Amino acid sequence: MNASTQTGSVQTGRMQIGIVAGEASGDILGAALMRALRRHYPNCEFSGIGGPRMSAQGFHSYFPMDRLSVMGFVEPLKRLPELLKIRRFIKEHFTERPPAVFIGIDSPDFTLNIERHLKASGVPTVHYVSPSVWAWRQGRIHGIARSVDLMLTLLPFEADFYRQHQVPVEFVGHHLADEIPIEVDSSDPRHELGISAEGPLVALLPGSRGGEVEKLGPLFLQAARLCREQRPNIQFVIPAASPDRYRQIHHQLAQFVDLSVHLVQGQSQKVMAAADVALISSGTTALEAMLLKTPMVVAYKMASLSYAILSRLVKTEHVSLPNLLAGRALVPELLQKAATPEALSAAVLEYIDHPEQTGELLETFTDIHRELARDASNRAADAIAGLLEARA
Repeated sequence: MNASTQTGSVQTGRMQIGIVAGEASGDILGAALMRALRRHYPNCEFSGIGGPRMSAQGFHSYFPMDRLSVMGFVEPLKRLPELLKIRRFIKEHFTERPPAVFIGIDSPDFTLNIERHLKASGVPTVHYVSPSVWAWRQGRIHGIARSVDLMLTLLPFEADFYRQHQVPVEFVGHHLADEIPIEVDSSDPRHELGISAEGPLVALLPGSRGGEVEKLGPLFLQAARLCREQRPNIQFVIPAASPDRYRQIHHQLAQFVDLSVHLVQGQSQKVMAAADVALISSGTTALEAMLLKTPMVVAYKMASLSYAILSRLVKTEHVSLPNLLAGRALVPELLQKAATPEALSAAVLEYIDHPEQTGELLETFTDIHRELARDASNRAADAIAGLLEARA
């Protein structure tokens, strides 16, 4: 694609807002933010890089968003020349045609460099979704301070970290907390999933990436087998995150023919709402389970060398979002060598055998949910409008 032919968001006399979102989650946030910003600026125009949801809101994307959606260590290196070319175009475009504000949504390795360049040229800059600078590589805070006029965080402890380092910040809340009702739905998700109402139900969520499922899928199934040996009436369900993960998990299940598991495509929130306990890989899914008021056991494994390096860099006592938000060991975390089938099955059965102990846990889940549910998109738009008013 020749981006130079796509600079059609020319000066129309309307307010111009630049946005770059590099992943599907950023596209969701970006589309909601655009709607909220139009409450303040009804005739504004948006351009930069975005996905289908943003485009449906009238966004002009100079490049397909999926050109930025690369993960891991090797793939970004292979794509580096293209990524640098795209970033150079965005920087030059918005330097020549300065927007009223530039907003980078997540993807910090790509967007913060653009923000730093534009801030130096006088364009107000905002970053939406904090990188995990509070957890590791904390020295990055100095580069972030040079890059942004305002940081918008999804989590309260992130905002506390930025305030400590005198970086302008606004805690806006988490969009998932806005989307998921605080009161648990009274419908019957088991019936909707075609799962029997008899016996405890355990959801297994080994991750959304192939590497995660490769390591955690067999481990979770081994733990499930141990649970079934001790409690024959336990049922298991796995929501596959994508068609590729569905095929991968289906292949893994062939090694566990003695274990009956209900495998479904997608529907992870419905599955967690139906479950009595969830065995989950660490990540956003743990936050979803908390918002759905589902007791959980969090586990994770990675390559030994990667874990050895990361464990020396991480500055937090906990890794799962429920525990980070609570500031204590709210749910079990079993990482690396501690994540054995025996330990995982014991943690799951602790919930199953002592349901009376989950009452306090679910109350804490509800309290945290209320703290995160702040109408994130509108709060973000209000904060951006406040920045522009102050600059004016």
